[in-house]
Amino acid sequence: MKRELVIVLDFGGQYNQLVARRVRECNVYCEIYSYKTDIEKIKAMRPKGIILTGGPNSCYDADSPTYRKELFELGIPVLGLCYGAQLMMFVLGGNVARADVREYGKTEVLIDKTSSRIFTDISPKTICWMSHFDSIFKAAPGFEITAHTADCPVAAAENEAAGLYAVQFHPEVLHTKEGTKILSNFVLGVCGCAGDWRMDSFVEESIRQIRDKVGNGRVLCALSGGVDSSVAAVLLSKAVGSQLTCVFVDHGLLRKNEGDEVEAVFGPAGSYDLNFIRVNAQQRFYNKLAGVSEPEKKRKIIGEEFIRVFEEEAKKIGAVDFLVQGTIYPDVVESGLGGESAVIKSHHNVGGLPDYVDFKEIIEPLRDLFKDEVRKAGLELGIPEHLVYRQPFPGPGLGVRIIGEVTADKVKIVQDADAIYREEIEKAGLSRGIGQYFAALTNMQSVGVMGDERTYDYAVALRAVNTIDFMTAEAAQIPFTVLNKVMSRIINEVKGVNRVLYDLTSKPPGTIELE
Repeated sequence: MKRELVIVLDFGGQYNQLVARRVRECNVYCEIYSYKTDIEKIKAMRPKGIILTGGPNSCYDADSPTYRKELFELGIPVLGLCYGAQLMMFVLGGNVARADVREYGKTEVLIDKTSSRIFTDISPKTICWMSHFDSIFKAAPGFEITAHTADCPVAAAENEAAGLYAVQFHPEVLHTKEGTKILSNFVLGVCGCAGDWRMDSFVEESIRQIRDKVGNGRVLCALSGGVDSSVAAVLLSKAVGSQLTCVFVDHGLLRKNEGDEVEAVFGPAGSYDLNFIRVNAQQRFYNKLAGVSEPEKKRKIIGEEFIRVFEEEAKKIGAVDFLVQGTIYPDVVESGLGGESAVIKSHHNVGGLPDYVDFKEIIEPLRDLFKDEVRKAGLELGIPEHLVYRQPFPGPGLGVRIIGEVTADKVKIVQDADAIYREEIEKAGLSRGIGQYFAALTNMQSVGVMGDERTYDYAVALRAVNTIDFMTAEAAQIPFTVLNKVMSRIINEVKGVNRVLYDLTSKPPGTIELE
């Protein structure tokens, strides 16, 4: 069965990744591409539908992102969202200008054409999320206005015969009450997608593609023991079996006892048929990180040293043709490689290998999946739930959970504090209800009193967030009694800490990791 595809053309909007998520929730496969993608490439992909994202620009400015009129003449249904809607109108002859009243936030939208295919079963008055300072004042020729607001004369418009639809609001965000239904109406109703893409089909197709790509080649997998790399490793094992070697690098920046736990699961005594190699390189990484405090520099050092370790192991086992990594979609997005998003973080496992590394190619089987989709793939592969729902852990490990210079002493502090925090969260029955939680070590030292003596020790910051896709997150509301117990245990049991803080910052503006 050929997979149906809807593509999202990214014009730099802050919600662009959510569009792909919502489409996939309709069981339709979706990929994101830059608005700079050539029209011939789009034709070759033969998408069932195209969605244009929002963006921060004014479509009528000469240097703003745009697309050729031909895009709307392919006979492929197109849905424009916010900036995408304005751009569609502008390119096709409508009028877009600065609005007299800017709309932002939850706004009542009045549906003028309840028979519209994208408004099927949508309330005549519905709450939608607006975020625009330009407005469509005149729809393009051939378009019918299908919705408005008190301040926006064209909240939606369509040319049904041409399969072109424009909405000024953002149906992809949860604040738009019936947004998922609107997107479903487009991809299933207008585009005619069957809605039969599910994780089992993703797993089956991925295994087939990996087999075709690898052939008789040998594969080296960067196994960290985290959710992403574990799912990637098992997926590769299903595809190529003994051609796969999994290298687990204990860089000394793992959670407490994690190295031994990973080996117990994936090593010779574990339940998986993997060629498993553990490399104990703790001191090597500590030496490289000595004196370095800038977070991006730490990330790059850790990433480069990872590559060096893999390169050395590859030489030991002989020629290796492919390197497998557990890159997932948020990694790609935050590295500036997904559509038009700005660089938020550099990831050691995103963006390809340096020229001097002796591998043919990187295989990133999870590159297009969000975290919750990775977990679904893991369950489909038969990985036990306690591994699939393990807490996410960044590639650079505690290197990005220690503010400032990384030392062995600091690593022990944050390992012990984090272990206490995770233990108490689990005891309280909160572990499955929180997207991610961990302890980090700040670079702040302050005066305290312990045992009638003056101390000058570090402050530990506790982080816990609720999130579905790890693109956005809010601080979890952990009961004060639990936080108080965590604080008490850390102060009493972890040497070098005399203060415990709780981070309330959402993402955005912050990231989930504290660096």
